[in-house]
Amino acid sequence: MIRRTILEWETIRYGGAADEIPPYAADRIAAVAAESPLSGRGGTGVLEYGRKGLRARGVVGVIAADGCAMEILPKIEFPGEGGAEAMGSIRRRLVHMIALALDLKVDAGQVTKLDWQRETLLEILIRLFSEKLVDAVREGMPRRYVEQADDLPVLRGRLDVTRQFTLLSAEPMRLACCFDALTPDIALNRIMKAAVARLSRVARIADNQRRLRELAFAYADIASVPISSLRWDHVVLDRTNSRWRELLNLARLLLGERFQTTSAGSGDGFSLLFEMSSLFEEYIARMLSRALLCTDLRVVSQGGRLFCLETDDRRGLFQTRPDILVKRGSQVVQIIDTKWKRIASRIDDPKQGVSQGDVYQMMAYGQLYNCERLTLLYPHHAAINRSEGVHAAHRMTGCNRWLETATIDVGQGEMFRERLRAITDHQPNAGLT
Repeated sequence: MIRRTILEWETIRYGGAADEIPPYAADRIAAVAAESPLSGRGGTGVLEYGRKGLRARGVVGVIAADGCAMEILPKIEFPGEGGAEAMGSIRRRLVHMIALALDLKVDAGQVTKLDWQRETLLEILIRLFSEKLVDAVREGMPRRYVEQADDLPVLRGRLDVTRQFTLLSAEPMRLACCFDALTPDIALNRIMKAAVARLSRVARIADNQRRLRELAFAYADIASVPISSLRWDHVVLDRTNSRWRELLNLARLLLGERFQTTSAGSGDGFSLLFEMSSLFEEYIARMLSRALLCTDLRVVSQGGRLFCLETDDRRGLFQTRPDILVKRGSQVVQIIDTKWKRIASRIDDPKQGVSQGDVYQMMAYGQLYNCERLTLLYPHHAAINRSEGVHAAHRMTGCNRWLETATIDVGQGEMFRERLRAITDHQPNAGLT
């Protein structure tokens, strides 16, 4: 099994060395990546299939094909760490971001430091899911009363009069019965069985394979349903089975639209991919919501939806959806637009690498939402010769609106909410120009 790990926007050259990838493996992985919905119209949104190597883009996760796999991790810095230790820390932080952004309750503490360094993101998620599912099954599968129909020698439940006097009219010794039966063959368990079956085909770690075999045996009597036919809308979670909510969220992640099975040559391929710009945005929105929980401010993610233009008959054109609106009552007091890219560190660059289009967009937001404080938020990195927070604040010409550029260190998990709150508490006219 050929396994390679690279960081987003890095290139891995073709070849047989440990830091290269054989051309045949690159062909298979690129074919699977091109089938992902995140690959875009040209098929290069996940990987650029170049003449000398494969180049990752702003998508992270795992791509696997017959006999080979590639893991793409985000560029998150951990000072003082390198090699496998740094990769392990990145995986741990990425799982934390995924769990928070997708509303998963994941106890990453059950994975040891060595496992973070040795296992891929996919194997770690399989381990978290399979261990939790084994514990839940040992306590008992959820069961529900389901209406069933059967032809029995004695009456059970109620009689299906129509069937009795039509199809069974010549068989008076059999009664068409309709009754409720307590059964584990319900939508929730069918989803769990589908997840176990899917993961059994892609797991490579021996412990994961063992747990999945045990689970496959436990779910042997549950009906097998194709993933596309699973009835997620039939799942009922109440106080009797609320402990399955976390497992349902994990199954949704592993079976959902970001997890595709495609065909790559003669073998099966799969991908578990996340767009870092969207993940960073959702992560910041949820962490900021927690940071402002006990204040008079609230966070609205992808809200607003005001239109830039109107037609003569008052129909809106060019709808806006700012990443994050910070509101006090109905008033928008701050608009935050997250950017998963590295801000320029050169002190002789007053623009700091901020694109002109981003500035125009923020100016439009300020006008439409009557907001005086606009913030572009980037991930912090070591090349910036100053601490995280607001780096620059510029007054917009002809009005009292301020455009800020700020950074937050995603790799530093301690007091993240407090540090994010400090950025929102900053006054744009307090010493920065």
